[in-house]
Amino acid sequence: MTMKLETLPLNKLGVIGGGAWGTAMAQVIASDGSDVLLWAREPEVVEAINGTHNNPLFLPVLPLSEKIVATGDLAALDNCDALVVVVPAQFLGSVLAGLPASRRPLVLCAKGIEAGSRLLMSEVAEKAAPGAPIAVLSGPTFAHEVAAGQPTAITLACGDEEVGLALAERLRRPGFRPYLSQDVVGAEIGGAVKNVLAIACGVVEGAGLGQNARAALISRGFAEMTRFGLARGARAETLAGLSGLGDLVLTCSSTSSRNFSLGKGLGQGIPPADLLNDRRTVAEGASTAPVLAEAARAVGVDMPIVDAVCALLTGAAKVDDVVRALLARPLKQEGR
Repeated sequence: MTMKLETLPLNKLGVIGGGAWGTAMAQVIASDGSDVLLWAREPEVVEAINGTHNNPLFLPVLPLSEKIVATGDLAALDNCDALVVVVPAQFLGSVLAGLPASRRPLVLCAKGIEAGSRLLMSEVAEKAAPGAPIAVLSGPTFAHEVAAGQPTAITLACGDEEVGLALAERLRRPGFRPYLSQDVVGAEIGGAVKNVLAIACGVVEGAGLGQNARAALISRGFAEMTRFGLARGARAETLAGLSGLGDLVLTCSSTSSRNFSLGKGLGQGIPPADLLNDRRTVAEGASTAPVLAEAARAVGVDMPIVDAVCALLTGAAKVDDVVRALLARPLKQEGR
């Protein structure tokens, strides 16, 4: 579907999701004085944003713009011209199904693959909101830095070039630069795979395996991302860009990443159930890992690091066993 720019008003934007990244995106949009309506599931988040202009639950310390108004009613978003959707991947379909029917553009920020269906987020959105133009916003973005206005570059992928350009112009700010792409699949696969690889890098950190091991894992993990992405129709340049390699480097090197932090706990020997039950925020890679492994097998792609993360998350293997198995794999040409 192609929509002309003159028929695509983007005056009022809404944000679905009151977590750290949703709040950060609302802050970005409001930074030019725009009104933003933000939907949050948690009543305490709605109350805090409207009452004291902060989100102590998910983005503490940072004061929020008074132009951000929060609501717990999805129907209130019906007067928005476009929606930035920032809910966990496994809940995207159910949340979108609760929206009033509309052809307004949806900018998807969740990074994952739906369990059971193995659908990418754009495919989930197409089913839940038929007729709505779909864009994907993905790249190296720690929410607290984005919300504070620190320089950030990110991929905005949209199959409709005109809609993508209109959204990019509406979202761009002095410290927030979208780079346009039409490769929606590539942007989504980069974001989904890097979350699983970030868990693996956290394991390296937690187990004290050293910087050499982490650098090797990032490189070999990127090879896995590329193999899977190309098999699913992604473009190599997208996977090597902000939404692929760029995001991978960021989340594989800092405890500010929820996935890296989860992996670090696994590397320290903390049982997976304890780590996953004791988290208010979602580490998307934990849900994505088994689905990604299934999807890779379905297209005949070998992803040993992803398989290793799955084994650690289920408790089927210990860190020493996984490392030993990876190092014992048959020798091969690099780049394959």
